[in-house]
Amino acid sequence: MTSDAPATVSFDFANAPGHLIRRAHQVSVALFTQEAAAYDVTQVQFAILNALIDRPGLDQVSLAQAVALDAATSGSVIGRLEAKGWIQRERDTADRRRRLLWVTEAGQAVVAALMVPIARSQDRLMAPLDAQEQVEFKRLLRKVFMRGQDHAV
Repeated sequence: MTSDAPATVSFDFANAPGHLIRRAHQVSVALFTQEAAAYDVTQVQFAILNALIDRPGLDQVSLAQAVALDAATSGSVIGRLEAKGWIQRERDTADRRRRLLWVTEAGQAVVAALMVPIARSQDRLMAPLDAQEQVEFKRLLRKVFMRGQDHAV
């Protein structure tokens, strides 16, 4: 069948930065999952636990912002962490609408146990790059991220 319409040229998706970032994220998640398999924890859960260790008593809204999650997602993750006994929620005595969060002793033990496996996952992720490339790669990712902040991401 012949057509007089011009041939459609496909987009070079395989080399598109957004696609490459998504693929790199998939690799990152897979490596994290492999290394942390014994602990039944996700990257997002680990990020929340880490943020609360750094800032105990943080409210849910501020925590969501600190780990770049929307309120609904952070709320469901917090619920799962609470069900595991890794965090506790309490109402703020000054503002009963706010819920303040702390990592429990059990949650702290999990985070401590995960330090080596998580470091190993990060090392594996960066292994294809030499030391200078690793520094440059992280610098460029931060630059893209910070620019994204300008667009209310």
